[in-house]
Amino acid sequence: MSSFEGFTNHTVKVHSAVLSKDLNIWCRKKGEGEGLLLLHGYPQTSHIWNKIAKQLAERYTVVAADLRGYGRSSKPPGSDSHEEYSKREMASDQVQVMKHFGFDTFSIVGHDRGGRVAHRLALDNPDEVKRLMVLDIAPTLFMYDNTNMDFAKGYWHWFFLIQPAPGPEKMILAGPEEFWATAAARWSHKGVDWSEEDKEEYKSNFFRPDSVHATCEDYRAAASIDLEHDRADQAAGRKLSTPKFRVLWGSNGVIAKYGDVPGVWRKYCEEGKVDVRGKGLNCGHYIPEEKAEELLAELYEFMS
Repeated sequence: MSSFEGFTNHTVKVHSAVLSKDLNIWCRKKGEGEGLLLLHGYPQTSHIWNKIAKQLAERYTVVAADLRGYGRSSKPPGSDSHEEYSKREMASDQVQVMKHFGFDTFSIVGHDRGGRVAHRLALDNPDEVKRLMVLDIAPTLFMYDNTNMDFAKGYWHWFFLIQPAPGPEKMILAGPEEFWATAAARWSHKGVDWSEEDKEEYKSNFFRPDSVHATCEDYRAAASIDLEHDRADQAAGRKLSTPKFRVLWGSNGVIAKYGDVPGVWRKYCEEGKVDVRGKGLNCGHYIPEEKAEELLAELYEFMS
């Protein structure tokens, strides 16, 4: 039985300001009530929510989307500016998706790259976001500004994928299975219990030239145009104003090494306006798959 039983698949046209043309964002939708947007990370798709999506859809309208550049969504070529994959552009995609389904306000849960898109979305669209939960991330600017040996060893791909095209793309495609084993499979604590269906979903969508290029561009944007946007926010004193903010992280992963993770995020939120809380879970990076039941409980509290 499908883990997304009862969900309908949608391809939503969104407009890219940078490209001056429409793109397609693919998503799954089910449920009634307030909107809850789920955003995945690298190198995955919306399938990462497969263990909790059905339960969430019993209480909320769940939209699980493939980010631009991932899964079944559009994968436009990048450029020297990498603006096509700025988190501002990728966030705009998702605002348009939720408006397409009739939601002017909604809550967001973002894992990994999806958390970075969610962070930017809430900054640029403060009136639209009711609640924000990010999974296993610290702010991008903070992470680059506090780079150390632990970070570089654990997140080596942040520095590999940003190298000029087509170098990383060619190396990944020359040995995709080896890359998967070296990168994705190692970021869990004791190994994610991926089924053959899970592996087929992720690998079939990732091991393609357009996907590999697009996902590299996501990281190149993070190390360039996204940092420009983040530093402009910092200079202007712009911070998150979403009333309810939650961060969960894997206590056996890289983010846990920052210590007071909620304390890090408080520096990026408006003091006295945002309720910032968080906790570490006994797992690695893939919280939605490694600790599905615990995450579901946290989400019910988060949405209350």
